[in-house]
Amino acid sequence: MRRFNLALLAALTLSSGLAATPAQAHGRHALGIENCAGTACHFDVPSGTYDVQLLLGGDAASSTSVSGETRRSLLPETAVAAGERAARSFTVNVRTPEGEPTGPDGTPGLDLALGGSAPALADIRVTPARHARQVFLVGDSTVCDQPGDPYSGWGQQLPQYLRKGVSVANYADSGESTVTYLSEPRLWATVQPLIRPGDLVLIQLAHNDKTTDEATYRANLETLVAGVRQKGGNPVLVTPIVRRWFNSDGTLNNNTALLVNGLGVDHPAVIRSVAATEGVPLIDLTAKTKALVESLGVEGSKAIYLYNEKKDNTHTSVHGATVYAGLVRDALVAQHLVPKGVARVG
Repeated sequence: MRRFNLALLAALTLSSGLAATPAQAHGRHALGIENCAGTACHFDVPSGTYDVQLLLGGDAASSTSVSGETRRSLLPETAVAAGERAARSFTVNVRTPEGEPTGPDGTPGLDLALGGSAPALADIRVTPARHARQVFLVGDSTVCDQPGDPYSGWGQQLPQYLRKGVSVANYADSGESTVTYLSEPRLWATVQPLIRPGDLVLIQLAHNDKTTDEATYRANLETLVAGVRQKGGNPVLVTPIVRRWFNSDGTLNNNTALLVNGLGVDHPAVIRSVAATEGVPLIDLTAKTKALVESLGVEGSKAIYLYNEKKDNTHTSVHGATVYAGLVRDALVAQHLVPKGVARVG
């Protein structure tokens, strides 16, 4: 791979923002900084998986983050000293619809946006990813790429924790249960054919299984697991994030918080049981989020959810989704489901 031409980069860089000057060619299949203006970049590419390499920094001190498509966080805010450059990279999934599978198509191609307190991009190149591993997400509104502020699913924040070589394909969709996810053609029937050998498929469905009996819920989870394995993928069962519903003693030990439905079905318990029976890796996000929310307390936990904005104790803020995505990242690394070097720790 050719190195960046630093002399050219100096001419391209602004102290904040992004120069829209054509960059040197990086090969027949590379698209570069000529596709950017201000703090936005648009790359006219078909659906697929792409590696994005960036050189951050400018003449003044800078601090840059990158988001893309439907508000996905792709690169955490990165500070660079004045006159310095920092190389970063990630792999991104481009698809239609670009957000929720049952939502609008969105804009064709790949759209990236620079954020941060003082964004500065010296150069960028976008190339097709040749050997990327995919992490598919099957879930509901607490996981999905939420289209508008202040909402965010943890799957929307997960990409920023993964480096080049692993992309997140978030097929979570608002309002879905195990029943509807399996029956809606735009969901499981669309996702399963895309799974390749070695891909991870994280499954978190429970919040909307309010009227699903235990036998059906268990069977649906088993169907999803079998479907992933049929394609050579690796299923991972994820228990649901807790609802912020406190008892008077400051605990979350109640059916509302812990996702026990009106029929008495303890969703996290069933997921744990299926994981053990089927030999599937388990991310116990219920236990992890319960411990975190209880440690923050009644007031401190409000910022994790949308209580202050919407009196919503189920859906997470951008901050909360980012924290919860970090818990998922930690579990993926701890269970060796992704290589340690692929995960961003800071």
